[in-house]
Amino acid sequence: MNSTFQIVVCGSIVPDPLQTLEPAASAAGPALKNEMMLPAVLDPWAGHALFEAANLAKSLPGTKVWLVSLGPKAKLQQVMMTVAQKVPFELVAIDGSASGFTDATETAIALAEAIATIPGLDKTKLLVFGGWESASRGAGATLQIVGERLGIVDQFQGVDQLTVNADGSLEILERIEGGKHQISKCAGAPALLGWATGNLPEPKNNPQVGMINMRTVMPALQKAKPVKLAGEGLSFASVALPKQLRETKIVKDQSADAIAKEIVEWIRK
Repeated sequence: MNSTFQIVVCGSIVPDPLQTLEPAASAAGPALKNEMMLPAVLDPWAGHALFEAANLAKSLPGTKVWLVSLGPKAKLQQVMMTVAQKVPFELVAIDGSASGFTDATETAIALAEAIATIPGLDKTKLLVFGGWESASRGAGATLQIVGERLGIVDQFQGVDQLTVNADGSLEILERIEGGKHQISKCAGAPALLGWATGNLPEPKNNPQVGMINMRTVMPALQKAKPVKLAGEGLSFASVALPKQLRETKIVKDQSADAIAKEIVEWIRK
């Protein structure tokens, strides 16, 4: 197999999901309370995309992986100390807000511009990976807009598996409704894939890979281009945590059918 690709993974950072997140009003609009104090991790959806990209690069000698990430420099550095030990990649950092309240179009424009400026990028070999969803930017539009800005019309969402054929064509397993998959075929790059969970486990930490990655990660963070996501025309009526509702009723000697009927009636209300 002679196919080689240039794989660009779009992945942001998000607050650690084990933390309690509380919306709060700020001068710039809605935000999370003490957001800068919360420990951050790589978006889990983007993580799947990164691991799949690295696995593909491992099987196709000459293939290179970039991680394009938009977030506060200090937070990016914190997260990259861990992520850099997982798989080989070259970081392209953008210094800006990683808030889930940012506009999808503005975010996509910043990502697309960063991708377009990667030295030596060949669009005939380009595969853009990212998360089908996001733990913070779940607008469902960011990755698609990135593809459109780069002129990539072959886009696939909900991807669980990618197979590269001997002729360089792509066979893609996509999720569809009803818990089923469809097999899509693409003649080759350029293409954009929004990954679901894929099939790969999280790689183990490898200090040697981390040391190699950090040689490029730190310079990339130092020269990260600042981007201000103004959110012009974007407004929020209200932001609040979902309300917890608990209704308990203790009833003795009631049949299973009667209990099921009562639960259905409660749900319908």
